[in-house]
Amino acid sequence: MIILVLGPNGSGKSAYAERLAAQLSAPQSQARVYIATMIPCGEEGLARVEKHRQQRESMGFITIEEPFCVSEAMLGPDAVALLEDVSNLLGNALFGGKSGGSEDGVFADIAAMCGKCASSVLVSISGLSVEREYNDETIEYIKTLDSLNERLFYFADAAVEMRGGEPVVLKGCEPFLRGG
Repeated sequence: MIILVLGPNGSGKSAYAERLAAQLSAPQSQARVYIATMIPCGEEGLARVEKHRQQRESMGFITIEEPFCVSEAMLGPDAVALLEDVSNLLGNALFGGKSGGSEDGVFADIAAMCGKCASSVLVSISGLSVEREYNDETIEYIKTLDSLNERLFYFADAAVEMRGGEPVVLKGCEPFLRGG
């Protein structure tokens, strides 16, 4: 099972995805693996990392810091992997020169990661607008992220978008997707 969770910053997508990953696994029999892709920059980045650590502290996740090649994460065939998040992974690849340094490379990396475990929950930012005053590099990143999100949507078994703090099922009909 591969589930894509989309939403803007601050929409609750991370907390929802964590609950969803916990529902997909039983701590006694399956490892819950949180694959963290963020390279924190400055106080704000460190605060986000700490917020996410505290948020999942009692949920039984094993955290793996892997900002470039998520397919290299040690995952067992019964593991449930939570990838947090696709937008960071893409930025790291494009601006750090890893994972092939391209959308295709990142997609292949994510697909390989998903193939190593029982279930995957992929978190990504959506709703960024290129109509704002951004430089050309940022506009290209947003367009590439939109394209990658679309590819992941079709790749996934289910997709949810957070709207107003609530999950809206875009694809798949599993009842547990509604409540996370």
